[in-house]
Amino acid sequence: MVTGTAVLRCALAALVLALAACATSRGDRPAQGVRDGTSVPMHAPVRIAFMPDVHFHDVYAGFEDGSFPGVANPANGRHATIRTMQAQLTSTRLFNENYFAFLAALDDAVARGVRIIALPGDFSDDGQPVHMRGLVAILDDYAARHGIEFLAAPGNHDPVRPFDRPGGKRDYLGVDPVTGEAGVAQAIYSRGGNDDCSASYAGDWAKVGTSICSEEVRTLGYAGITAMLARHGFMPSPQYRYYETPYSSYAYGDYRYPTALRQADWTRRRHEICREGAGGPDRRDGHTFCTMVADASYLVEPVEGVWLVALDANVYVPTGPGDDDFTGSGNHGYNAMLSHKPHVIEWLRDVVARGERLGKQVIAFSHFPMAEFYDGASDDIERLLGANAMQLQRRPAEDTTRALAATGLKVHVGGHMHFNDMAVRTYGDDATLFNIQAPSLAAHVPAYKLMTLHGAGQLEIETVRLDRVPRFDELFDLYRAEHAHAAPAQWDLSILDAANYGDFTRRYLDELVRLRLLDDDWRCEMRELVRSPLTGADLMVLSQLQTNVTLGQLANAPARGGLAAALFDCLAGAGDERSGEAFAEDLRQAEARARALVRAQGLRLEDFARWQAMDLAVDFVRLARAGDLAFAEVDVERANHYVTLAHALQQSDADLSMDGDRVGDANTLGELFQARFKPLMAILLELAAGAPSDHVRLDLDNNRLIDLSHTPSPLRRLPGDRGATGRP
Repeated sequence: MVTGTAVLRCALAALVLALAACATSRGDRPAQGVRDGTSVPMHAPVRIAFMPDVHFHDVYAGFEDGSFPGVANPANGRHATIRTMQAQLTSTRLFNENYFAFLAALDDAVARGVRIIALPGDFSDDGQPVHMRGLVAILDDYAARHGIEFLAAPGNHDPVRPFDRPGGKRDYLGVDPVTGEAGVAQAIYSRGGNDDCSASYAGDWAKVGTSICSEEVRTLGYAGITAMLARHGFMPSPQYRYYETPYSSYAYGDYRYPTALRQADWTRRRHEICREGAGGPDRRDGHTFCTMVADASYLVEPVEGVWLVALDANVYVPTGPGDDDFTGSGNHGYNAMLSHKPHVIEWLRDVVARGERLGKQVIAFSHFPMAEFYDGASDDIERLLGANAMQLQRRPAEDTTRALAATGLKVHVGGHMHFNDMAVRTYGDDATLFNIQAPSLAAHVPAYKLMTLHGAGQLEIETVRLDRVPRFDELFDLYRAEHAHAAPAQWDLSILDAANYGDFTRRYLDELVRLRLLDDDWRCEMRELVRSPLTGADLMVLSQLQTNVTLGQLANAPARGGLAAALFDCLAGAGDERSGEAFAEDLRQAEARARALVRAQGLRLEDFARWQAMDLAVDFVRLARAGDLAFAEVDVERANHYVTLAHALQQSDADLSMDGDRVGDANTLGELFQARFKPLMAILLELAAGAPSDHVRLDLDNNRLIDLSHTPSPLRRLPGDRGATGRP
């Protein structure tokens, strides 16, 4: 018997006891060319690399004030300025290894003949001067040695707010003050960044309490960041064929570099924003806290016939009169752009129209997505997990996407989500928007997007994976020291056994799900189930479990002879005449049904026992984030098992009775599993069946998306080429 054993019964008993502690549901907690077919006047093909969310952190940065020397790396003797592994594995981005991944991505792009690289936001990690200097040095070097044109657009981490503000982190890797050995967390903050550094002190830096106080880690606002990256898109350059901002006043035929440079002055590139909406000419009566802030949007023609529109989609909403009285921009995106920066959207509409008249291929990029990024599954995710789960706050409303498509824009490349995704939205006869979500080099799957413009409205989009990164393990000795100092360490040391960078990020995702995402996004009873030692075979049995034994009876049973015995004795004192053996019979019958079901699919229930419930949780997150890039990491056998489990659950009509915010004790274990995991598995298949995103061609004249990779997987229910599949 595969599942009706003491192991399963023990696991189930542990699970129901854990479920008793699940008082509330997680989701309820606060929480171009001319469109007539003529060719564009460019020397095709043109290649452009898009690398959003680099989150650059200079791992060998020098603090110019001498406040923090870093820690000596045994691998090379250099002093490393890095974050702890614990910080990395509980963050949606890596802080350290992405330094090496960025260099590898740049070298890969150079080898492919790429000469234009767009950075759609979060090129830095909070715009700290100590790390911004390292980023600029790398960009300057590749520009000088390889002729690369870098074009940056700001993200919510660069800047964190419109103006400079205190910053810092509590978990740089430092040395033990007693032993002098590396491996402990070191807090480093700028003045006002934490309680220690709020105190007054003399000089540029100080050691106060356990903290190092240094202005090297303050977060720069627009002025500082754009000044450092002026030659990488934020200001016109003589080699550009054309450059303008939403605040320029010249025509294309009258373009002169000195005029563009003069009109790109930051005193002109500002707009008024209010708490309730746009200021300036759009300000309405009753708007409050109106203030002037910078906008870093621009249009550049780096090669003849190609217009790249860098959109500053940061919206920092004023909350008071001070320079630091703003919300962050992370959850606003284009929903707030329409209400708080409508002049930028109108400028985009004008750019697209002018570009079409002039025969230019218009491509926009920005930090934020312009369309829903869960392949149409967002509403289902919200119903299952809640409105604040899985970054749903960052989802553009469908009306927002419709308004953006109405500008005439065809192609947009976004970042922010660290996702690989393709969304196609068509409204009416000819309003089609292709939103390309480019993945991050600092997350899983590490990759960048390579766009090749073939002319005549044909764009090829290839996802370039960075599985092999030189020096990716250069800091591992320092992490081993950190793990040895922890008491006890929360993260799994085996991550340091990674064979390459791709393997490292796979293991990183495993740990991220275990250490953070389950708690952040999953309902309590769901995460307790996947954390239990249940196998795929056990989940198949639960999908078929029919019993009258309630959760209340299971949770309140006396634990005579251990948890396994408690399941057999679960009805003792519960006022029910059935015995524990009767419940065991329910499990045996469920197993028989599960075995027959999988046999009908040519499968064996024993093979389902090769994977754990936690594997399902990680694969769910993997598919949500990586799209069809995840297929290579979900083997064919497990994928077939997922499809079988999903179909088995489709036959269930289980519903849950709730006691306020908690699952009522009158529900059975079978009802709980089936009601929660039926929609979960349906969403998993929905994510897998999304538009192709690995290697595609955009036929802009016919609004079609053509799959060039044909990535096989049992999870993909809709193989082959797809036309535009928008939701009008």
